[in-house]
Amino acid sequence: MIAERETLKSLSDRLLDARRDLKAKPDGVLEELARTHSLSMSDVLALLPASEAVEAKGVAFERVWAELAEWGEILFLIHNAHGVFEIRTALARGSWGHGYFNLAGGAALGGHLRGDACRSIWLVDRALFGRRSCSVQFLDAAGEVMFKVFVRRDAARELDREQCAKFEAFRQSL
Repeated sequence: MIAERETLKSLSDRLLDARRDLKAKPDGVLEELARTHSLSMSDVLALLPASEAVEAKGVAFERVWAELAEWGEILFLIHNAHGVFEIRTALARGSWGHGYFNLAGGAALGGHLRGDACRSIWLVDRALFGRRSCSVQFLDAAGEVMFKVFVRRDAARELDREQCAKFEAFRQSL
């Protein structure tokens, strides 16, 4: 019902309302903010300060994936209206064939991605529920998240320092 009322507002009003809510709860779930204000995730990510979110074009898909494949075990996440699905795994390097970016090589995550559907990639470094969180988010042409890759956490739930350093360096290189 909230989302239905929000769609009656102009985009600029919805963005203003979302910015206000983000300021009030800066460590909240961005997907909830997008849903509440009938915005795309791209719209919401663009509201974050440059210190928290850096955007790369989707044409960098293969380069970004190759970088992530060098990080070791990560957290691969799909968040949609029906749930949040997580896989802790290393990423296979992948290669193009038959119109797909194909994952093989014995990792827990295998399959065939529509890498060409990726229009933007966001490197996000922000608090989530009071803890620093670092993710790489792949978005489609509609501005919705295809999937995310998170810097892993150790047994104490702290970000892995080595992976965090790789994330920060890669983010600076974009």
